[in-house]
Amino acid sequence: MQNETSQIRRVLMKHAEQAFVSQEKISSEWRGLNYLAEPDFMKACAQSDALADILSGLGCSVEWLAADDTVGIDSIYVRDNAIASDKGLVLCRMGKDKRRPEPSAMAPGLERAGIPILGQIGGTGKIEGGDLIWLDGDILCVADGYRTNAEGVRQLTAYLGDAVSEVITVPLPHWNGPGDVLHLMSFISPIAPDLALVYSRMMPVFFRDWLLERGIELVEVPDGEYDSMACNVLATAPRVAVMLDGNPVTRRRLEQAGVDVHVYDGSEISAKGCGGPTCLTRPLERS
Repeated sequence: MQNETSQIRRVLMKHAEQAFVSQEKISSEWRGLNYLAEPDFMKACAQSDALADILSGLGCSVEWLAADDTVGIDSIYVRDNAIASDKGLVLCRMGKDKRRPEPSAMAPGLERAGIPILGQIGGTGKIEGGDLIWLDGDILCVADGYRTNAEGVRQLTAYLGDAVSEVITVPLPHWNGPGDVLHLMSFISPIAPDLALVYSRMMPVFFRDWLLERGIELVEVPDGEYDSMACNVLATAPRVAVMLDGNPVTRRRLEQAGVDVHVYDGSEISAKGCGGPTCLTRPLERS
């Protein structure tokens, strides 16, 4: 059954060399994609290697997507392109127009990896992988915001069928507007079945209360570390997590909650494009 915290066996990534391609491509695209600054191509490639090494050391088999000239530098953030289920993957229709080609470009890589594709969101539907989390195997928490809408969720649940017992819709705030990156996973990262990292100031009251009523302990990200993506943390196994370096208070709070924390340097592949370790990875198989 699907979840966000059991041991990752296989994970899909796109290396910076294949996503960014060259410094020239980065220079031509980063402003239009609302990056905070221009990534350095060579440093980004080294950071992709280092993150993959961390994941491999934690028991994750890393599989790589190939370059594709139909997509841009945002294609490094592979989670957003597809949604995992026990039946296979559903390809998304991106809410960010400039990322629309990415899910179709991902499909050949998934086929080579032997991952079944159930279908693809189309029409007026839109949905991005960062807007969904699985809880308890068959409960799907999904955002209602600029990147995901009700029609996208309707199509997704039709593909998933009885794999979903309940859908919890979580409305997102306007925040910095439709051009900004704001997903459900911008303020919650499950760490174990009974533990989640959250930034409560962004959370709807009903959703926070619902998590607490289910017995989920909430570790709070401090105000000073929210903008440095402290809340975007990848659980590779229960209470084993990978996070962006430079968030010492959040790291300490996780460790006090019994979490084995591993950090990576993501100055080029994460901080400048506002995509943390959950964004950079699409788990294909957990056990």
